[in-house]
Amino acid sequence: MAAERLWLDVPFAEKDMAKAAGARWDPAVRRWYAPRPGMEELLRWAAGAEVPELLPGEDRSLGNGLFVDLVPSSCWFTNVRSCVAERDWERLRRMIHARAGQRCEACGAGPDRAARRWLEAHERWHYDEARRVQTLRRLICLCTDCHTVTHFGLAQVKGRAAQARAHLMRVTGMSEAGADRHIAAAFDTWQARSRLTWTLDLSMLTDAGIALAPPPEAADRVTAAREGLKRDALEREGLEREGRARIPRQRRRSPG
Repeated sequence: MAAERLWLDVPFAEKDMAKAAGARWDPAVRRWYAPRPGMEELLRWAAGAEVPELLPGEDRSLGNGLFVDLVPSSCWFTNVRSCVAERDWERLRRMIHARAGQRCEACGAGPDRAARRWLEAHERWHYDEARRVQTLRRLICLCTDCHTVTHFGLAQVKGRAAQARAHLMRVTGMSEAGADRHIAAAFDTWQARSRLTWTLDLSMLTDAGIALAPPPEAADRVTAAREGLKRDALEREGLEREGRARIPRQRRRSPG
């Protein structure tokens, strides 16, 4: 019987350090591990407890399907990736992808390197406007294309609005006019919510033992959101390169 892997929780930013210390990459499960017990250099990345599949207070029926889902600009919680401590993000990401069966929960697509489509985490919120409390209620696994739709404002900035609109119509069956009405209504809601100052309830994460990173200053939140999404893209591409680099040479396809 094969020995059980000695798994590690290695943040993407520290992967080169872990690799230099002797860690190895398992492309099948997309995770680092220690090749043998007792490697003191790798103890700093010893795996923590697995994050429970159902987070405390999570409602996995909230926000099914694909729709434009804009977070108020007054909210510092720009995205999960940028607001969770590095090591806890690795644990959280792994759980979100695994419980979704490595598939997008909106359109059913899996990751496709050739199409530059990966799996990402997105937040579903409940807004109590009377109390001005914004509560995190669900984390959903979305593919890059569906995630671009949800962040339609960023898609506009990046010149991808037409592609996002087309994907929205393809997945939901909306007509062009219906998609335009949906997008306009989402921005109306975003503008109204952005005029309010929200108190965040992130107990769904903290009650599961997830550590939060310090929030950015209000003036830096838009930049932080964009940088967080760029970091996501770089991490995905880096993991794909790591996986390709570890395919045995004789099994690689010839160029061209």
